[in-house]
Parts: sequence; structure tokens; C-alpha cells
Amino acid sequence: MTPLTPKTKPNIALYPGTFDGLTYGHLDIIERGAYLFDRLLVAVAQNQGKSPMFTVAERLDMLRDATAHLANVEIHSFFGLTMDYAERMGANYVIRGIRVVSDFEYELQMAMMNRALNPRVETLFMVPAAEHLYVSSSLIKEVLVLGGEVRQFVPPTTEKYLRQRFNVPKPDIQNPE
Repeated sequence: MTPLTPKTKPNIALYPGTFDGLTYGHLDIIERGAYLFDRLLVAVAQNQGKSPMFTVAERLDMLRDATAHLANVEIHSFFGLTMDYAERMGANYVIRGIRVVSDFEYELQMAMMNRALNPRVETLFMVPAAEHLYVSSSLIKEVLVLGGEVRQFVPPTTEKYLRQRFNVPKPDIQNPE
């Protein structure tokens, strides 16, 4: 094992994910990550094994709009191994969000594999604020399709894209039925 030495380069973190419907839980981790690191790279992973609802361009738009107030946050997309991308971008850390125990089991396995692939990049787990722990993109989609309100769970741009995708008009607040 290599002894730990103090870092002399900037602390750069990568927060990768599909972000297929950006939630306030994601945004909570992004905002706290922006506070903790010199630079935070938020990257939409292009994963052929998943079938995202939104295009990469739409997900980038959601992220850029929601993080415009954070000067040290950069929005990107990538294809391939996360650790290869982290190395190319100069990231010393990868952030992974964890909401429930099942997330931890999967993320721990992934973190151990990532360490084997690139021991120079540390994986850090972050838990969103308590009010966002139960929120998932799939639950939000279901709530919206069934007529529920989602604005307390997602930023405005995400809500706009969700309503367009599912053809659900915005509720008329002036004229409730």
C-alpha cells in the first residue's frame, strides 16, 4: 500500500450519472459538492445498457439550467469507463449518491471495481438531504403520469421536459377544477 501524501493539485471531483430526470436530490449533492471541491464536473454517462427517457442533450440542458448559479460546476457528457474519464479530466474524486441500503450495496461493488481500475481516484459516497431520500426519477415519472404534482421534487426545467415527454399539461393554478 502506498503511503498517503498531501495533495498539491486542486481538488477536482466528478459526479457521473444518467440524470434521466434531474431531481432535487441530485441537485443537493451537486450544490454540496460544489462547496467541497475546487471544481465539480457533473457528467451525463452515455450507457448503452440503459434506455434513458431523455436524450443526452436534454439531460445536459436540465443540468446546465439547474446549476447555472454554481461557478465551479462544469456540465459534460462521456462514454466509456468512469475512471478513464475521471483520469482524462484530472479528477481526484468520484462522487456517488446513496439514498437507500440497496444503493450502497451496488455502489460499494462499483467503487471497489473502480479502485482496482484506477487507485489514484477515490470514490466518495454522499447522501442527499433527508427530504430527498425517498425520491427517485422513476417515482416522479409515475406521480406525474397519474396526475400528481412534482414541482417539489424536480427543478423547473426537468418538470418542463417531463410534462412534454408525457404530454401532461401544467395545472391551471388560477382555475383549479
